[in-house]
Amino acid sequence: MNESCLQYVLTEEERRTFDETGYLILENVLSPGQVTALTKEVDRIFDEKVRLGHEIKKALFHPNFIPDHNLFLDLVDYEKVLPKVWGILGWNIYLYHAHMIVTPPTGLQKDDKTLGWHQDSGRMNVEMESDPRPRMSLKVAYFLSDLSEQGRGNFWIVPNSHLQNTIERPEGGYGQPVGAIPVCVKPGTAVIFDRRLWHSASPNWSDITRKVLFYGYGYRWIRTKDDMTVQDLWDQSEPVRRQLLGAGINCNGYYSPTAEEVPLRGWLEEHAPVQVRK
Repeated sequence: MNESCLQYVLTEEERRTFDETGYLILENVLSPGQVTALTKEVDRIFDEKVRLGHEIKKALFHPNFIPDHNLFLDLVDYEKVLPKVWGILGWNIYLYHAHMIVTPPTGLQKDDKTLGWHQDSGRMNVEMESDPRPRMSLKVAYFLSDLSEQGRGNFWIVPNSHLQNTIERPEGGYGQPVGAIPVCVKPGTAVIFDRRLWHSASPNWSDITRKVLFYGYGYRWIRTKDDMTVQDLWDQSEPVRRQLLGAGINCNGYYSPTAEEVPLRGWLEEHAPVQVRK
């Protein structure tokens, strides 16, 4: 990992924004060239899924996409974003979840049906007893499509809702929760959001196909949410990337890690000790 990443560490203003609102928008994180190259690979995968029987107008949810191309792998420890992630969660982290979503135009008429509002992590939100529940993980969403206008399958959120264990939905199945907004962003934008932030996908009523890459980071003692095959990438990866891909020595090391199991901590102690959280 290059020291150049330290110019992108989480600022105090970004920390306050994330803690207060539950999300952080990072514009121009990906260059136009990166967006073009990543889009080419996303299109290739979508076309292959269609060839194998996926309905062309149906949204594609494709997990475990990291091994599909080195461009996806390179975002696991992307220097412009990883420092924000460790700034929020600390150093005992890894990629526990990753999925690609492609949302083609539906061809349907726009309506105001209540969206599928949720917090991430399923049973965690039932079995954790605290109020609010703990953060545990976050996601980074890399947007490859122009979603600067509403109605393009935008990701919807309720800002400041990450500290609420429940949310009131409108009765009758129409309308959205109070304060709900669409996230309208340009290609190349990354959005980091707390897993507890109430959010939802929405239908794509435009003529633009929505393409987004989601990288979920959590503590190393959390189980993977996908049937990942990233283990095959360990041998070709440098130490910090190996950690982020889930490498370890034994099960206890995920709870009480040795220095060998968390090279990110050692790297920070050497290059940016102020960034090391106990």
